[in-house]
Amino acid sequence: MIRVLLAEDHGLVRAGLERLLATVADIEVVGGASDGAEAVELAAETQPDVVLMDLSMPNLDGIEATRKIVAANDGVQIVVLTSLGDRERILAALDAGAIGYLLKDTEPEELIRGIRSAARGESPLSPKAARAVLTARADHERADLSPRERDVLRCVAGGMPNKLIARELGISEKTVKTHLTRVFQQIGVTDRTQAALWAKQNDV
Repeated sequence: MIRVLLAEDHGLVRAGLERLLATVADIEVVGGASDGAEAVELAAETQPDVVLMDLSMPNLDGIEATRKIVAANDGVQIVVLTSLGDRERILAALDAGAIGYLLKDTEPEELIRGIRSAARGESPLSPKAARAVLTARADHERADLSPRERDVLRCVAGGMPNKLIARELGISEKTVKTHLTRVFQQIGVTDRTQAALWAKQNDV
């Protein structure tokens, strides 16, 4: 069962998401937050697998809430679900630790797939978000990966899950995820399979 926390300040939208996800057998909504500060508190209390995070919220915006949740909760994946699709916000959310970025015009089936893929440690990105990542990647002629990021990427290319990578490199799973988010952004990919192919093509 995938435990999901909803962080959305509009009650009607939050209720609609709850109704949608209640129809999915392998997903359970464990809480709903109406602002970023409440999302941080509920994430600590409920320990969800995935947080669906709106960006424009009172008290604490979604980017800051994402940063705080990722820092405090090992194993929680943040998927931004917003109507805001500008490049700066997309990259800021991913830099803060979000693993995925979906827009609110996403089809229900795509949202459900995105939740499942985030729970597996993959990065569900809307086409607009994927383009922003690729554009950011194109700003650099070559990915400027640190030695540790290259170590993590080599492990991904070897088919290792995050838990084994953490054990192999003597770091936490949370640190592995942080490295992977940075690697994905720098090499312009959206999931582990693409990252593994990139690593092999570029002799990492």
